[in-house]
Amino acid sequence: MATNNKISLTEEDLVRALKDRETIAIKALYDMYSAALLGVIFRIVQHSEIAEDLLQDTFVKIWNSADSYDSSKGRLFTWMINIARNISIDKLRSRDFRNANKNQDIENNVDFIDAERKVTFNSDTMGLKDMVTALKPEFNSVLDMVYFKGYTHVEAAEELNLPLGTVKTRIRMAIMELRKHFN
Repeated sequence: MATNNKISLTEEDLVRALKDRETIAIKALYDMYSAALLGVIFRIVQHSEIAEDLLQDTFVKIWNSADSYDSSKGRLFTWMINIARNISIDKLRSRDFRNANKNQDIENNVDFIDAERKVTFNSDTMGLKDMVTALKPEFNSVLDMVYFKGYTHVEAAEELNLPLGTVKTRIRMAIMELRKHFN
């Protein structure tokens, strides 16, 4: 009979173990964060097999880049989310991904895939979705496009028909508003 012994470390212990390249770090990292990171990746690429591959790439990048993490610049989870998000967006922009999806219009299939697989971004558990929707509509739309749908700042500016500087300012202001809830 198998038991479910998940490893859990404090953020400080996990960072130290990652930087010291201790095996327990990667096990704890997987147990503690794999579901959240997979959710972010899947939300961007919309393909479960690709998302699982990208999750593995994310863990490899985290393991290899652990020395570059600076706790004074932000939390470990935020740093890892950014790595996962960047790897996912790079995959979306890659030639092989675009060629594989030439016959499919992702925009028309997003809601269908989410409904069929009963997949939702689980930011509700942190209350993040409520906080984002409580923001001004112009902040909400920009954050949704850039952080949840994987648009670049330039793509969001084009889609919203706004100057690039306005998009960046709205993102910065929205993040500042969200930080008020956490401090």
